[in-house]
This record gives sequence, C-alpha cells and structure tokens, in this order.
Amino acid sequence: MAITDWPEGERPRERLLELGAQALSDAELLAIFLRTGVKGRSAVDLARELLREGDGLAGLLDREGRELASLHGLGPAKASQLLAALELGRRYLAARLRRDTAFTSPEQTRQYLSLRLRGRPFEVFACLFLDNRHRLIAFEELFSGTIDGASVHPREVVRRCLAHNAAAVILAHNHPSGVAEPSRADRQITRRLQQALELIDVRVLDHLVVGEGEPVSFAERGLI
Repeated sequence: MAITDWPEGERPRERLLELGAQALSDAELLAIFLRTGVKGRSAVDLARELLREGDGLAGLLDREGRELASLHGLGPAKASQLLAALELGRRYLAARLRRDTAFTSPEQTRQYLSLRLRGRPFEVFACLFLDNRHRLIAFEELFSGTIDGASVHPREVVRRCLAHNAAAVILAHNHPSGVAEPSRADRQITRRLQQALELIDVRVLDHLVVGEGEPVSFAERGLI
C-alpha cells in the first residue's frame, strides 16, 4: 500500500508537521527524503530495508556518495539529497558554536569535534584556536591523509597560531577505522607540537581522537 493510501494520522509527513520531527522513527524520517518507494514496497518499507542494509542510520549515512547511490532504491539524486541534508545539519550545529564560544568542558569539546570529524573517510588533523579565556577564535583543518610525523608540520601549526593570535589550542584528528585509541604516532605528534608551541607561549589544552564512540582525550588520559 502506498503511503498516500494510509490514514492521514499515520503518514510520516503529516505526523512530522503535527508532532515534530523528534516524534518520527529513523525509517519515517528517511522515508520523507525517499518520497516514493519501489514496486510492492512503500517509502517506509524501503527506508527500513536501507537501514538494515546500512547497519543503522549512522552506518548508512557514513557511506561515501558513490556507495550510497549504488544502494537499491536510492540512486544519485536521492543519495545527493541525503548527503546535502546531512551536511546542512552539521553546518547548522557548528554555526551554533560561533566565534567567542567558550570551550569550558571536555563534553562540549567532544560534541563539537565529533560533529566536525566523525564519519570522514580519511584522516583529518584540525585545531581549535582559542583566546586566553578559552573562547573560540577559529576551527581549521590543517592536514589530511595519513596523519603521522611526516604529514603534520609543527611550523604550520605555529604559523596559524600566530595568525590568529591564539593563546591556547585544542588539537584533534579522526580515526576512520572507528577505533579512537591513540597510537604511538599520535603521542609523538602531540609532544612535538607541545614543544613547538611552548616557544611562542601557546598552551596545548588537549588532543582528542575522534572515532565511532566517545572521543578519547589526551588530557583525561594524563598524556598532556
């Protein structure tokens, strides 16, 4: 049965407008994007199938564009819409943490960095540049690819700190494998950056590794 044949109070779009998006299941929200199903299955049925195949919403939306577009019932147009909506959500949440936001708790920092770095298909090394009251000056992605001692250049981090007149930084990078446990290379990079930034009186407050679960904080581990 097509969704248009359902009772009005059970249709995802009508329920969203009446009750709010939070009242809908993952499948119902996804069905609104799909708009139509395939022969013999409604958009909600198709959404449930995609969620099963993708191992849940996060597993589905963490896929790269071409892989997402190859799934039955999606295709390039719908996959593009989903990825665009996901990016809009990220940008909306990031915009709420505007310049002068004070990073005063590890949990706040975790949420922000998870938003910016989780689900990326390659490693990204980034910095939060802060003033002397730990208010955000800027967030920048400085390096990408395989993050190791050869690819993260302390002189570039120093240069960006000076450009922003930063008093402190929070370092961050992601592990695309999903395992957030710091590696030996991660520890070595952190020490090198601490040493370089000490020369210009910039404090390294933390280094967070973002994976699938809770980001790992070097400061909480006693590694900084």
